[in-house]
Amino acid sequence: MKLPNLNEARKRTNKETEYIYLNQNYDKKAFVGEKYFLKTYGCQMNVHDGEEIASRLESLGFTPTDTLEQADIIILNTCAIRENAHDKLYGFLGRCKHAKKNNKNLIIGICGCMAQEESVVKELIAKHPYVDIVFGTHNIHELQDLILNRKNKQNIEVYSCEGNVYENISYKRDSNIKAWVNIQYGCDKFCTYCIVPYTRGKQRSRKSSEIIKEVEQLVKNGYQEVTLLGQNVNAYGKDLKDEMSFAQLLEAVAKTNIARVRFVTSHPWDFTDEMIETIAKYDNIMPYIHLPLQSGSSRILKLMGRRYTKEEYLNLYAKIKKAMPNCAITTDIIVGFPNETDEDFKETLDVVNKCQYDSAFTFIFSPREGTPAAKMEDETDMTTKEERLQELNKLINSYSLAANKKYIDKIVPVLIEGISEKDKNKVFGYTDTMKLVNITNGQDKIGQIVNVKITDAKSFSLDGIIEE
Repeated sequence: MKLPNLNEARKRTNKETEYIYLNQNYDKKAFVGEKYFLKTYGCQMNVHDGEEIASRLESLGFTPTDTLEQADIIILNTCAIRENAHDKLYGFLGRCKHAKKNNKNLIIGICGCMAQEESVVKELIAKHPYVDIVFGTHNIHELQDLILNRKNKQNIEVYSCEGNVYENISYKRDSNIKAWVNIQYGCDKFCTYCIVPYTRGKQRSRKSSEIIKEVEQLVKNGYQEVTLLGQNVNAYGKDLKDEMSFAQLLEAVAKTNIARVRFVTSHPWDFTDEMIETIAKYDNIMPYIHLPLQSGSSRILKLMGRRYTKEEYLNLYAKIKKAMPNCAITTDIIVGFPNETDEDFKETLDVVNKCQYDSAFTFIFSPREGTPAAKMEDETDMTTKEERLQELNKLINSYSLAANKKYIDKIVPVLIEGISEKDKNKVFGYTDTMKLVNITNGQDKIGQIVNVKITDAKSFSLDGIIEE
């Protein structure tokens, strides 16, 4: 049994990352006729991990089910970014425990970022003995062996620190239209509030040749869009010798002639002029950038360990907008960081007013055990933090609506992705600037990029009709 340890994760070793090519041969007859239930929480990286987990389960013969009670194995793929992620997991575990009472052979597994937290794993072992398997973000490749070698006891296998880079990974992709492509794992920034460097380990970049090979295969398979994925995506290659910069990788991916290229999530500190020039140069690199702010106060940014000031962020924003006036920019903002004052919060509102973001993900600060920010004293009460969040969201939503209204009566290219969940008579898709569009016709256009006339705008979506 191996338990993760945050103290070990803080120690960045000089060990060179190994690049390991996996053997995918497993006995598919082992669990034929049995079903798996997979629930994923959290970020895009977790979602992409889920695609690998699903592939590994199906390699053993499992087939998917959306009904918990029908499952022979349940895998909960967890997030550790905020406290409510823990609450959601423990709430759902109650349902899993009930399901196991009705099916004693049911296998319950926990994985993802929470499984990389030592205190969480100890609690799982002590309070939830019906959990059979726990594995971390660095050893998903061992899932088949963990299931096949389970012997009526908890099978805990979590690497404490960073892993290697594994190639030849098989994914059961959620879409045959657009795909996630990992380009790097982990993060070396150590923002004081963030658990990711401890759960995901140090930065490890994939080799550019393998990334391009993966994208080229996706093009051959008919995919229209790829999103280059990393915890700090634009720091790509900084951990390798003689490797491409992120801007050079973007250009190489664009040259594969994939119809659309996106990337998440970038860090302002690593956003270069070369990147801006490359994005502006290629029509198939989408004019959409997610540029996390976190706070508009330079004082708070320093406490967060973000490595830029308010002024430097605004200068970067201005550069992007000068090169690409129509580029949509979204952001992340944390409200109520320890001892954020009214003046600090006003600085954040000032940045929002200057940038007028297309949209934003906003959160109240959630202390994560083991991070420096969790130890900071904080005298600001929760009521004040909630009021600030409401004020911030009201402002952001007003700019989102204003940005969306500019699209009314315009004809824009939209990648049609599928049938709307809310209205089966409509399809949905996204503009190049990442605006969600609900379309009243076009079921026969799914998987295509088509011209759509925008007829109405809301804060979070657009309505439109296909231009024939």
